[in-house]
Amino acid sequence: MKEENNKFLGEEKISKLLIRFSIPCILSLLISSLYNIVDQIFIGNSELGYLGNAATGVVYPITIIAVAFAWCFGDGSSAYLSLCQGRGNAESADKSIGNSILVTGIISILFVIIGFFLKDTLLFLFGASNQSIELARDYYMIILAGIPVYMLANSMNAVIRADGSPGFSMATTLVGAILNIILDPIFIFVFHLGIKGAAYATVIGQVASFLLSIIYYTKTKTFKLSWSSFKIDFRIFKNVIKLGISTFITQMSIVIISLVCNIMLAKYGAQSKYGADIPIAVIGITMKVFSIVINIIVGIILGAQPILGYNYGAKNINRVKETFKKVSIACVLIGILSTLIFELCPEVIISIFGTNEELYMEFAVLTFRIFLMLLTFTCFIKMSSIFFQAVGEPLKSAIVSLARDLFFFVPLVIILPKYFGIKGVLFAAPIGDLLGIIITILLLIFFFKHLNPQRNIETKEKIILADSKEGVIITISRTHGSQGKAIGQLVAQKLNIPYYYKEMTALAAQESGLDKEFVSNINSSNDILHDLYLTTSPVKYAIEAQEKVIQMIAQQGSCVIVGRAADYVLRENKNLIRIFIYAKKEYRVQKIMEMYHDSYQDSLKNIERSDKNRASYYEMISGKKWREAENYDICIDSSIGKEKTAEIICEYIKKMKR
Repeated sequence: MKEENNKFLGEEKISKLLIRFSIPCILSLLISSLYNIVDQIFIGNSELGYLGNAATGVVYPITIIAVAFAWCFGDGSSAYLSLCQGRGNAESADKSIGNSILVTGIISILFVIIGFFLKDTLLFLFGASNQSIELARDYYMIILAGIPVYMLANSMNAVIRADGSPGFSMATTLVGAILNIILDPIFIFVFHLGIKGAAYATVIGQVASFLLSIIYYTKTKTFKLSWSSFKIDFRIFKNVIKLGISTFITQMSIVIISLVCNIMLAKYGAQSKYGADIPIAVIGITMKVFSIVINIIVGIILGAQPILGYNYGAKNINRVKETFKKVSIACVLIGILSTLIFELCPEVIISIFGTNEELYMEFAVLTFRIFLMLLTFTCFIKMSSIFFQAVGEPLKSAIVSLARDLFFFVPLVIILPKYFGIKGVLFAAPIGDLLGIIITILLLIFFFKHLNPQRNIETKEKIILADSKEGVIITISRTHGSQGKAIGQLVAQKLNIPYYYKEMTALAAQESGLDKEFVSNINSSNDILHDLYLTTSPVKYAIEAQEKVIQMIAQQGSCVIVGRAADYVLRENKNLIRIFIYAKKEYRVQKIMEMYHDSYQDSLKNIERSDKNRASYYEMISGKKWREAENYDICIDSSIGKEKTAEIICEYIKKMKR
């Protein structure tokens, strides 16, 4: 979404915006859920029964590991594509996507090789029993063979969405899911292939999705791959990983939960009347039914992300609160309705998956009623995690996301069964939900309490670009404390041309509708997850606005622009001169102490933090290394004094103009 089209997010009716953005997200996620649930419905209703579902439940976490890598690279390259679209950097976008496809392919092959040699080790680790191991092997080996197309299809699908084709992205998944639904009963009941038939149907669906993705890649909108796109560029790919790492962590947390849960169910199930296989089969079904509800919640809040991000950046705090309120109400209502169904008539849901054996039904009913008891809390927790990400709070998002699952649920699953047997595993979920909701609510209270509803309106006058003359565009990048801003002003005065620093952020705010203070401070975050902060929705809007204004400034004629990676944004400008100003650390510390009256240690910390943030910003924007000499026309040590430095720069410019 380009900056010039964003203002409607701050003006249109919120309920109308939510319907527009959330419904496609919900549909797309629900279609994805079909892949995870269809096999178990048909297997459970076949002669395989719960043993077949236990086998698929054992294999499921292994496929999650594969998709964790695929989504990491896919989401990372799609986010990087969005950044590149804003600055018109086609080459870096192409390389990020090509590199992601290449690495995904390599990892998928390694996954197959390792998975083949460790098949029994992995299957037993994830809960296979002596009764289910043969079925698990049959299902696993076919699914494993399809892992490369599965990973590539998932990775490529994320990029298709970012390329402006969410409909095609959804269609690729839908076609695969429909094929799976059609082929499952044919292979299982007509050809009597059993669990192998379910695996074949799944892989054929994945192949269809992959082939459709390949077809799309021949007619893309905003990128075009060539052989050079697949040449590894470590700087670009490092940014791809940074952008996708949160997705990877989220998916791997699911693997850890599944692993620990299955191990405990197998261990304590074997000590109970249910045995090891019934609990694993039931929990697999429960988690997939649970995922349908969660995907609806995630779809709603993902649809709200652009609304929240823009209005947070614009400091339209009342609209942020209203959006949060509407999303919260929707999520709580869905959670309550789902909980009522699971508590009052779990047999109806369970019967869809076949197997009416008495012990199986008894444990299934018990699981639905205990494990999903506080599902409404889970919904609110998942919604809040994505909310924090949408408003530029990646650390809070990570805490909320991991608290319930890793900090509480996993230890509880290990501890409670020692005292309460198999039921201890089930009670770990609602207790984890209860503890998780406490953390979530405390963080939300803290966030809204410190949310400043006042926009920073420094002046009511419309800021107009200064008139200039034809000539060089001078961009100045600098280390903190090197007096780069003051030197830039001196250069502008000596050359009698406009100077832009604070004016640039004010113009960006004016053009985009974002808050001036917010735009100005995007590179001053103290968040330990600064790299992820730069990828959040409000910051992306601010970066788009800044880059548009930098281009507008350059079109006016000769000027000096300080900071904001202007040298990279204007890299195609023939009259561009790129300056980098640095100084020895002791000199910079002294200047910071003089300017802000900070202590030596505080000044040193400020320099380190500021330089780190500038490097992170520049690398995220450009894919290049900040302060690396080859990225600039001249690098100069300002320790000689700001007047002398400005004179040298002016002399250099005069020589360049001859």
